[in-house]
Amino acid sequence: MNASAPHIEVMRSQLGRARGLGAGHSGVGHWWAERVTAASLLPLSTWFVVQMFRLGGADHAEVVKWGSKPVNATMLIALIISTFYHAQLGLQVIVDDYVHGKAHLPTRLLVKIGTSLLGLLGVIAVIKLFVRGSTAK
Repeated sequence: MNASAPHIEVMRSQLGRARGLGAGHSGVGHWWAERVTAASLLPLSTWFVVQMFRLGGADHAEVVKWGSKPVNATMLIALIISTFYHAQLGLQVIVDDYVHGKAHLPTRLLVKIGTSLLGLLGVIAVIKLFVRGSTAK
């Protein structure tokens, strides 16, 4: 009698073995989302840096006046949303690559909730700035 375990041959294709072992069909969408947010951040970040140089030395009233303009508020909100969504996508890749086991799901949820809350706080701050400047006129 052979003391080793019996050899069991599994009759499955390579595709059948690969199913359920990876992120099928979502990788391309994730890749494109990272590229689109990165591309949108280039002009938005450039605009923001230019505006900050223009506002250098401005007092609070001037900054509120600047933030109450619809174009500036819209651009700031777009910058905040793009920044935090891009950060979430990048952190998700890091978590997927380097966090394993039971810590994976809680870490992934923490990244989503954290980036969403920070982005929401930024958007609320811009809306408050816009409303305060609009009512001060």
